[in-house]
Amino acid sequence: MPRVQLIDAEGQNRGDVSINDALLLAEEAGLDLVEISPNAQPPVVKILDLGKLKYANQKKAAEARKNQKVIEIKEIKMRPNIDSHDYETKMKAVRRFFEEGDKVKLTLRFRGREMAHMELGMQLLNKVREEVAPIAKVEAEPRLEGRQMMMVLAPR
Repeated sequence: MPRVQLIDAEGQNRGDVSINDALLLAEEAGLDLVEISPNAQPPVVKILDLGKLKYANQKKAAEARKNQKVIEIKEIKMRPNIDSHDYETKMKAVRRFFEEGDKVKLTLRFRGREMAHMELGMQLLNKVREEVAPIAKVEAEPRLEGRQMMMVLAPR
């Protein structure tokens, strides 16, 4: 006859009982017999309302889902010869995105003869990297794709 450790509806430990006795006690209380920890020796069972338990677990899962943040990748587009004020405005946006926990993809678009001066683009991306170093880390190093250079930054 298999034995179980029984905990009744009031949370009192009833000790080691046979599984049939446990089922009878649960039926008398009008509740269910739920296995709490199957791997224990002997297994631990508890008399409780299974519907309420499922409902409570659903609520807990919903609460956890509600509190999690979906990380988005925000894109900031710049040109290699960006004006200092425009640059500051873009950097303000970058910092705000990091505070919200999002990743930032910096895209530098080259037009016409700007393609001859890739080092200017590289300098700009390195300037951005140094400026946000305390609050962000580089996730994808700057790389060239056709006429644009890209770099991805993630909040620390």
